Amino acid sequence: MKRSSSPKRKKSTVSAKAAARKPGRVAVKSSLGRVRLQQSVGRRGFDFTYAMRLLVNDMVGRMPELSHIDMSRVAVAMVQARVDSSHGIFATLTPMRFEQGARHTTRRGRKYGVQTLFDEHGREMLYILSFYLPRFQNMDFSEKMITIFHELWHISPNFDGDIRRHPGRCYAHSSSQKEYDEHMAVLSAKYLMKKPSPQLFQFLEVDFSKLYANSGGVYGVKIPRPKLIPVSA
Repeated sequence: MKRSSSPKRKKSTVSAKAAARKPGRVAVKSSLGRVRLQQSVGRRGFDFTYAMRLLVNDMVGRMPELSHIDMSRVAVAMVQARVDSSHGIFATLTPMRFEQGARHTTRRGRKYGVQTLFDEHGREMLYILSFYLPRFQNMDFSEKMITIFHELWHISPNFDGDIRRHPGRCYAHSSSQKEYDEHMAVLSAKYLMKKPSPQLFQFLEVDFSKLYANSGGVYGVKIPRPKLIPVSA
């Protein structure tokens, strides 16, 4: 699922699905490998993904609406935006399972799974939460907070690797994305009213250039987009 600022918002899709367009032409590894969930030691600059993980951990701990989320099974990543523009994708949530947590799906009579991702201890990740830089960092503070809640709210209440599915055709954002985002604004305000430590979110109060200049660089975890892989019968 994704949040963007396109003049006309695109429908949200599971990013891994695009890989099924030409099955079997290129051998695809079944795993993306392992991803670190802890802070990188001895590296110069600002660890964006670790700072975001600390903030989201606090959100999950303070907000009953997010209590179903286990951040030890959510990878946080940064993506370099191809174009430095205020329009485009700000953040995405990639589910690593299919509807109702299924490991496989069938397309045109063929069975597929999605590439797996593990942490440094070998625990499988169920979601990838990604932020597009510098675009995300250049948003207003309030919009950044709303965007974070927007993506977290997509996580299924069952925390099974699937997304939260709303009734009707527009199952990702319900019948009104405007109402969806208004709800996220309420959750963001509710979180800030709980008076979390400002140190958790102060990095969101500046734009990318200031964050970069103040820290001597910005880095973080980067994860390739998961692909669908055919499953042998």
